[in-house]
Order: sequence, then structure tokens, then C-alpha cells
Amino acid sequence: MGQHEVAPTLVEALKRLEYRGYDSAGIATLNEGNLDRRRAVGKLVNLSDLLVHEPLAGKAGIGHTRWATHGAPNLSNTHPHQAGPVAVVHNGIIENYRELRAELAENGIGHETDTDTETVALMTHHLMAQGASPEEAARATIAKLEGAYALCFLFDGEEDLLIAARKGSPLAVGYGDDEMYVGSDAIALAPMTDRITYLEEGDIAVVSRHDLRITDANGTPVNREIRQVHIDSGAVDKAGHKHFMAKEIAEQPLVISEALSHYIDAEAGRITLGADIDFTKIGRFTMVACGTAYLACLTAKYWFEQLAGMPVEVDIASEYRYRQPPVTPGTAALFVSQSGETADTLAALRYCEGKADRIFSVVNVPESSIARESDVALPILAGVEIGVASTKAFTCQLTVLFLMALEAAHQRGRMSDDELADMISSLRNLPSVLNTALEVEGTIKSAAQRLSQAKDVLFLGRGMMYPLAHEGALKLKEISYIHAEAYASGELKHGPIALIDEHMPVVVMAPKDALFDKTVSNMQEVMARGGKVMLITDQAGADTARDGIWQEIVMPTVRDALTPILYAIPAQLLAYHTAVAKGTDVDQPRNLAKSVTVE
Repeated sequence: MGQHEVAPTLVEALKRLEYRGYDSAGIATLNEGNLDRRRAVGKLVNLSDLLVHEPLAGKAGIGHTRWATHGAPNLSNTHPHQAGPVAVVHNGIIENYRELRAELAENGIGHETDTDTETVALMTHHLMAQGASPEEAARATIAKLEGAYALCFLFDGEEDLLIAARKGSPLAVGYGDDEMYVGSDAIALAPMTDRITYLEEGDIAVVSRHDLRITDANGTPVNREIRQVHIDSGAVDKAGHKHFMAKEIAEQPLVISEALSHYIDAEAGRITLGADIDFTKIGRFTMVACGTAYLACLTAKYWFEQLAGMPVEVDIASEYRYRQPPVTPGTAALFVSQSGETADTLAALRYCEGKADRIFSVVNVPESSIARESDVALPILAGVEIGVASTKAFTCQLTVLFLMALEAAHQRGRMSDDELADMISSLRNLPSVLNTALEVEGTIKSAAQRLSQAKDVLFLGRGMMYPLAHEGALKLKEISYIHAEAYASGELKHGPIALIDEHMPVVVMAPKDALFDKTVSNMQEVMARGGKVMLITDQAGADTARDGIWQEIVMPTVRDALTPILYAIPAQLLAYHTAVAKGTDVDQPRNLAKSVTVE
């Protein structure tokens, strides 16, 4: 709600949220007290084109980009949804929408869309028709909802009222000059304001241009902190690159350098995590995450166990809490999430509250729900990541997790002062090594042209390269839509070797380490069956095992412990250039969302 025409502001804000992924978009505004909507299927430019021919006036409005959960991506299912005098936008899933539909049907009210969100608008309209005020109707409707939601309501005749509610999905209120904003992401609000209040779980906010009233899950009026959030408006610019993903791959040496500077006291030769963490009192770590962050945890398991002698179990967040695992005394829980809002990871964190001795998180958004609900939150300092396929956030996650493992090893007497100083020296040289790795892009681009012809790809790795093989396969299928699977190299004969033929490229990630010779034996088995091996290794590995290789990618040489961070680069570039060769939508791959805020 502002002092100027709101439609252009809404569309511009939605553009800043495009990176989350969507299949349709729409806005609703109030003009002289009357609600009106414009909606379009597909990219946001379709909505912009529609607004040129059918403009929307008004100084209060709501907008949304939707990913289909209930119902196909068509105009009927596109947000905002309207029922009589109320329009609603919604992130999340209303799990009991069928029961609400049944209740509405008993009152002679039918539905016109396939969505769960429509029931929110219909129920609010129904309650208003019975005499409830907009605020009373919205509160009563919200009380009936089960599931996850970030909601915003706009009402006929109410030029100075927005009602917002949050449960499970993030929501923020921004403060301007005689203007107020509600958004699911601070990035969307950044051009308008840097003063933001994050709603807590169960909060309902009643917003006017000059006032904000918040009640908590119990209906008690509360004050929430106003935070000053600094987001570089240029962070959503491609800076001369063809895609955000290409820009973010290229940024990795810089952002990792900044993370290292933040966590390493160079003069003292020690690691400063910025919190009082006693690793000697932690008996074991439970690490929980989703997607790429889960693979960062799998990698960290090797570091913590090998360097620090700490037992670690790693879980996929969506499985963890439903397994109801016992959390034994001496267990610390660690949660990794780029957005800090991943629904399954947040739910797993809440399961651990009161059970784990301490809760840690590694996040990219310090103001996020996961960060706020942790005992210790360590920022990865990757900056805004726009590409749906995580690149710089992954390597920054690895960097922070590695620093934690080093500090744990030192505190627990598994690493001397001199050994720690030596490892820190190698780490500080890592950004330079990553720059060298990026220079191999030409070779990788050529390899990707060949890989783009494949229908299926197998990734193999041993030791710390096993999680990286999974990351390579995940990236490839995410953005190129080529079916890819990863296996531990030692599992080759336990099934996947049956797939090997002359049409199956096999990407082998294998620096010349203690496990290299065993991996070479697996490569020979692949080549003996006509399989095409793409070997990603260092110079010593290439000199040893290049005979019969289909494609060779040579990385700089680093100490073994740092190879996961380095080998993420070719995994990312291979996926990126394969996707470019196939002509897919690199930054917004189909069916994927950047921040998964529903289960």
C-alpha cells in the first residue's frame, strides 16, 4: 500500500522473485474501493503485456507468482484468487482444503478452481456475508487452516488494509514513507525499503499505511523487531553473463575468499566461528538438509569423522522427523539450508528442539527462520543466489562446514597448532586454485557438447568424491533434463554395471588420492564393456590413467581434504554447458523452485 500507482511496483517486485520458479502470475488492486485482477499463465512478461492492454489502477494491491501444487497451471488456477469482496495470495499448501470445501458446500458454496487457496477466499467471503468484518473473517478463516501458508488478503472498499498471516512459509513486512509492504522474500522488498519485520510462526499482521498490529499464535498482541537488511540491488543483475548460474559459478573464488576472511584470524592462525562452541562436549553430530545442502552434509561427514574423530549421521530432512529417531545425550544437531526457510529442514529442526544438546545451522540468510531458531547460526556469506541450481551457496556451505571440522579437530586434540596453521594456509590459497579451475571452462564446454547427446549418464566417485558424484548428477538432471545417477565406485558391480554400453557416458570424479587406483580399476571395467569414460582428475591422475579415456578434464592439484570444494566447479560447469547446448532454461528449470517452503 502506497501513495502511487501500485501495479508497476508489484510487477517489478515479482520480477525479483522470478528466480524462485513459477508457472503463472497475477496481481489484484483496489481502485476507488473496487477490486480488480489481471492474471496470465507462463512467464511474467505475459502479465506485463496484458497490463499494457488492460492496465490496473490503484494504490493498494497484491501479487503472486505461482508454482502449481493443486491443479494445472492455467488461468483459472492462477493467483490472486477472489471470492466476492476478498482477494488472496498464498504460498504453501492448505492440507485440509477438502474438508473446508465440504463445509462450504454444506452452505451452498461451490468452487471454480482446482486450488487449495481458493477455499481461503471462499471461506472469508462466506464469513463476511454472515456479518463478520474483514479482519474478523480473515482471523476466523486462518484459525480453520491446517498446513503451511504465507497469506495476504485484500478487501473491497478497504483502501488502507492488508492482512497477512504466516505459518510454515516465510513472510516479512517492510516499512516505507507512508507506504507498507508485505513480501515472502526480502529481495522483493529491497528496492523499496531496508527496514523489515519478519513474522514469526503463527503471527497475523494487520497492516495499514501508518500502522502495523501483530498478534501471535495465541492471539496476543506482540511487537516484532524491525531489522535493517542490506541487500545489494545489483545482486539480481547478471553482470554481463548469459545466465545467473554462469555469474554465480564465476563468483565462487570471491565469495569463498570473503567467507574465509570472515572466519579466519590470519595473524593468529586460528579459526573464529564467532560463537562459543566447545566441540569436546559434543559426542556426535546429526546433520539434516535437503537437496544440494544434504550433499554438503554428506561431504562434511567425511571431514568430521576423518579429521575430528566425531561420529556423524546425515539425514534427508523430509525423512528425518517422520522416522522419529532417538536423539541421545551429547548429540548436537546441524541444519544446512541456503534460504534458511526450507520447510522440511525447519520442521526437522523443531523436532530436535529440547532433544539435541545444541542446535547449529549453516545458512545464507541470517534473518531466516532456521537461523533465528538455532542456538548458533553460521552464515555462509555467499550473497544472493538467483539461479535455481545452487552453485556458490554449495561451495560456501562446504567451506564453512570444513572450517567447523578443522576447529573441532583442533579442539579435540586431533590436529596440532602447526597442522591447523598449515591447513589454514592451504585454505587461504583455495580461491586462487578455484580461479585456475575456472580456466578449464573451454575444455568442459567441449565435453558438455558431447554429453548433451546422451539420454542417461552415470557418475562415479569414491570417498569424498562420492557426494560430489551425486552433486554432479543432481546438477545435470536439474538443468539439462538428462537422466543421471550417481554411485559409489565400489558399487559398480552391485547393479549399475548392467547399464554400461557404448551409449552410456560415465563421469568419474577421481583426483589421484589414496583411493585413485581402486577407482581406475572400476574405470577399466566400464571401458571393457564399451562405456565412455569422462575422467575428472588432476595432472598426476591424468598421466596415470588417460589410456582409453573418452574425455579428460584436468583440475589443479590440492590437498585431499579440499578436493570436494574444487571438484564442485567442473560438476557445475559440465551441467551448465550441457544445458546451454540443449537450449533449456538454465536459471529457471521446469518444475523446480529455488526455495522449497512446503513439504
